[in-house]
Amino acid sequence: MKIHEYQAMQLLKRYGVAIPAGITIDDPSQADAALDQLHAECAAEQFVIKAQVHAGGRGKGGGVKFSPDRASALANIETILGMTLVTHQTGAEGRLVKKVMVAQALDIKQELYAAITLDRTQSMDVFMVSTEGGMEIEEVARTSPEKIVREAIHPGFGLRLFQARALAQALGLEGTAAKQAVAMFQKLYKLYQELDCSIVEINPLIVTGQGDLVALDSKINLDDNALYLHPDLAAMRDLEEEDPAEVDAGKYDLNYIKLDGTVGCMVNGAGLAMATMDIIKQVGGSPANFLDVGGGANVETVKNGFRIILSDPNVKAVLINIFGGIVRCDRIANGIIEAVKDLDLNVPVVVRLAGTNADIAKELLANSGVAIISADSFEDAANKVVKAAQG
Repeated sequence: MKIHEYQAMQLLKRYGVAIPAGITIDDPSQADAALDQLHAECAAEQFVIKAQVHAGGRGKGGGVKFSPDRASALANIETILGMTLVTHQTGAEGRLVKKVMVAQALDIKQELYAAITLDRTQSMDVFMVSTEGGMEIEEVARTSPEKIVREAIHPGFGLRLFQARALAQALGLEGTAAKQAVAMFQKLYKLYQELDCSIVEINPLIVTGQGDLVALDSKINLDDNALYLHPDLAAMRDLEEEDPAEVDAGKYDLNYIKLDGTVGCMVNGAGLAMATMDIIKQVGGSPANFLDVGGGANVETVKNGFRIILSDPNVKAVLINIFGGIVRCDRIANGIIEAVKDLDLNVPVVVRLAGTNADIAKELLANSGVAIISADSFEDAANKVVKAAQG
């Protein structure tokens, strides 16, 4: 689960990580009071106005503005709040900015990068730092991989003191900033572990003109599977920032992720779903989604799966690829027939069923009177659906 920057900053503050003072508002009428409060709290005379959306690249899209005085801060708040922000992560449709963070502007001497996430190749968390703060880390990894220093964290020991010191040294920090970095890195890992995060990223992590280390911008993602342990964090979820179809799918315990292709996929089991997308690509098509209906699929599951898939206007054909292990194929077949009749589908549907009662299911589909293209094998199904999608 993604959270907004201002929410991530609240979590950093909870764990004692230094952050700039900031106030989040959702209406221009609150701007004067926010600026007055910042001035009273930290004597702020200069400000940074930051759009609060679930997307990177906000600065390039005009969603982050430095404001050298009060008048420009008020003008930037008026401009950003309510704008449709377009970045490389939002797509061409952009995101409506409903909140902005009004933050204290700091004197920046140096910009650094720090992050913690899981390294699946080592089956361990990894703490990464780089002197190339303020840049997209993917670009740094591509052009200057040697500038990213990593410390793998053994699950039995956590981030050890010598590792935190090595990370600070890799950033070239000395004196007060180095001591602050060691303490901050330990706090960040404690936050990462205790809140069941999937990533904690500080970019940029700055050294101020006074020599202090401050987390200027933060991204925190949380593990959905652990949210039941953290009801306060689950309450931070902003459904308006998520894909409506994905939110809708969650209501029915469907695992759905929208993609950019034209072939809708309805599959049971994550591994089979991945293999289905792979073979669609292999035969020249492009999957429009990942949709795992799970092992207990029934009529309602199939019907809701169809409805969610077809909410994407790019879908030109649908492939249903079900292995009947836990659930019988004839049960799925009845669900498909009922869904096709009820939803008045106007795209070709290719069905491949294998496993328990597959022969009965095929007979049901053949005698149903609905327009369904039957497939015998995995490859046959992929070829037929791609051909149907291409018209």
